[in-house]
Amino acid sequence: MEFFDRLAAYKAAMSIAAAMLRQGIISEGEYAEIDTIMAKKYGLSLDSIFRSNA
Repeated sequence: MEFFDRLAAYKAAMSIAAAMLRQGIISEGEYAEIDTIMAKKYGLSLDSIFRSNA
């Protein structure tokens, strides 16, 4: 999977997580945990400028 594809998949997953956060389905802590898991899954470094919760 190329970087752009991984980045797009990460952004899509985080968009869903952000919607869940806004709706009160998940907490800010859970959002941060999801962000870390998705960053690792899609190969983004934990200090990447592309991360939602960097």
